Amino acid sequence: MSNHLQRRLRPRHIAFMALGMAIGAGLFLGSASAINLAGPSVLFAYMIGGVMIFIIMRALGEMAVHDPVAGSFGTYAHRYLGPFAGYLTGWNYWILMVGVGIAESTAVGIYMKPWFPDLPQWIWVLGSVVMIGGLNLMTVRVYGELEFWFTAIKVVTVILMIAGGATMIWLGWGNGGKPVGLGNLWQHGGWFPHGITGMVLALPVVVFAFGGIETIGMAAAEAAEPQRTIPRAVNSVLWRILIFYIGALFVIMALYPWNQLGTTGSPFVTTFAKLGIPQAAGLINFVVITAALSGFNSTTFSASRMLQSLSSKRQAPQWLAHVGDHGVPVRSILVTLVCLILGVLLNFLLPERIFAMMMSILAFNTVWTWSMVLIAHFSFRRKQVTPTAFPLRLWPLSSVVCLAFFAFVVFMLGYSPDTRVALYVGVAWVLLLSVAYVGLGVKARMTMEQ
Repeated sequence: MSNHLQRRLRPRHIAFMALGMAIGAGLFLGSASAINLAGPSVLFAYMIGGVMIFIIMRALGEMAVHDPVAGSFGTYAHRYLGPFAGYLTGWNYWILMVGVGIAESTAVGIYMKPWFPDLPQWIWVLGSVVMIGGLNLMTVRVYGELEFWFTAIKVVTVILMIAGGATMIWLGWGNGGKPVGLGNLWQHGGWFPHGITGMVLALPVVVFAFGGIETIGMAAAEAAEPQRTIPRAVNSVLWRILIFYIGALFVIMALYPWNQLGTTGSPFVTTFAKLGIPQAAGLINFVVITAALSGFNSTTFSASRMLQSLSSKRQAPQWLAHVGDHGVPVRSILVTLVCLILGVLLNFLLPERIFAMMMSILAFNTVWTWSMVLIAHFSFRRKQVTPTAFPLRLWPLSSVVCLAFFAFVVFMLGYSPDTRVALYVGVAWVLLLSVAYVGLGVKARMTMEQ
């Protein structure tokens, strides 16, 4: 029986995986919630969040280049903070990825509504689970190729949308030759229509939108050349955020009043439909479906790898550590897929609320994961005698600032009634894991005594 993953992901796979997780349902659909909370000031929220994400990725990248291991930050937390920290981080990340997977598969169902309005949403969710599950059970090279092409579609489309939107804004293309201009950015209540509070309330949604970008670290154990590909992927995070988040949302809110966005689905789709380009709206609807499938693909990959890593440390059932002949953790993938079926049930019971509900609940898990990356990295740097090949700049100041930001995000989760459930569910989940850990410890000691 083999428990070792295989290094079959090529440099282009790693680079496009990083891009793929930066452009998912959090941008195409979740941005509507952030825009409604903050108005045009959501651009500043994404800028702030983007800088924080870059700090996290540099910290994770430094550890991944130094030691590209299975389990990534779960293993680093185990190694530098202790088994309990690694256990909490690993299981918390696994449930986070399952939740994000449910959100992404739900997004597929939402995007299919314009084309098949009479079919229930849960059918598309089930179909996406079956498709992505089957692809993940193949060799990891298949996963990498699929993610490459999914991401290529998204990247080309967003770039064309920004370029086409710019011509509408300044040249009037698609708007009867009359330039739209930038007035929509401040003519509907100003840059801060809900005050600074609105922008601050959008931060948890922004955090969720960036969730999953840490997949770069998870892929390091299966990367053919991690010392070369991981730094390139990490360093490109900042400009990706500027282009694909700031650039795209700037164009959308300039073309269309912010307070009318997101009422009938993705802002990307409704913007082009409103401008009288139904063909482009249909094309973008196809693209956002591929974006959701791409995100679902990556979350399934990450969740299964984390579960396999936990098993190899005896913090999950040991039979889950097995790696099949194709070099993938088949059993961990199957268990993850069984849990993702929960999304089908939720879409059957709560089709209108499930996406927003998952965004709110998972914000705490995302903050926990990223905070543990920074804390583990802090311990790593203190124990590291020789300089590393890919150091986090301005450490420890950058880490302290980032941790303070996440503490503020947690405070805002509790401040807003709409997101307070994230704290309740998150704390309850951590307590449940802690009780389970104590139980596992007692059981292990009893086994040793026998």
